[in-house]
Amino acid sequence: MTGTRGTLYGVGLGPGDAELMSVKADRLIRQARHVAYFRKAGNAGRARATVAPMLAGDVQEFPMEYPVTTEIPLSDPRYNELLSAFYEDCAAHIRTLVEAGEDVIVPCEGDPFFYGSFMHLFTRLKDLIPVEVVPAITGMSAAWTASGAPITWGDDVLSVVMGTLDREQMVAAMQAADALVVMKVGRNLPKVRAALEASGKSDRAVVVQYASLPDQSVTPLSEIDGDSLPYFSIILVHGQGRRP
Repeated sequence: MTGTRGTLYGVGLGPGDAELMSVKADRLIRQARHVAYFRKAGNAGRARATVAPMLAGDVQEFPMEYPVTTEIPLSDPRYNELLSAFYEDCAAHIRTLVEAGEDVIVPCEGDPFFYGSFMHLFTRLKDLIPVEVVPAITGMSAAWTASGAPITWGDDVLSVVMGTLDREQMVAAMQAADALVVMKVGRNLPKVRAALEASGKSDRAVVVQYASLPDQSVTPLSEIDGDSLPYFSIILVHGQGRRP
């Protein structure tokens, strides 16, 4: 608590394996009286499923259901309008709880400050209420660990590239980097594959699915069929830089 107010905690859960969660994250979640978590409508949500065994029986839950995910394209003006209103509503509810003296825990897949939804709460509330962020292992770290090889050597330049970029942007980023992490692949797989081929890196690309989870798999991109990948998929290109 800070004075008569509580604190909003953005708690990183890591890649999904509860044993990879920090001691601090574990403690905060087990002590939580109020837990707010993001999820797709009609879906329990990965964050909620990860912390389920740790929650107290009397915990108060606030599911934050996205009004839109992939139903309309990112370029549609309604996309940002709907999400902005959604985050404003969620932030208002959480602010009310914190100003009433309650701590609110928001469990976040991966790290809260790495492409996570919690950032949208943080920017809206950081100057209004106490906010604390608990960092975590990222999904990409779990992915390159699962691959069984270092992602970078020596002076390798590592780039994180989004599959939502247009092909030309991806190719430029891929050509400029020695090692790559490609995220948000999903239905962008054909575009990502084409960009990797154009950049000359497709032969070294591997697909890691469900890193650190029981159904984890590591497969060369050349052996992947189809035009899409599951949500928890990352493509890696390992660096080959300087080493002793």
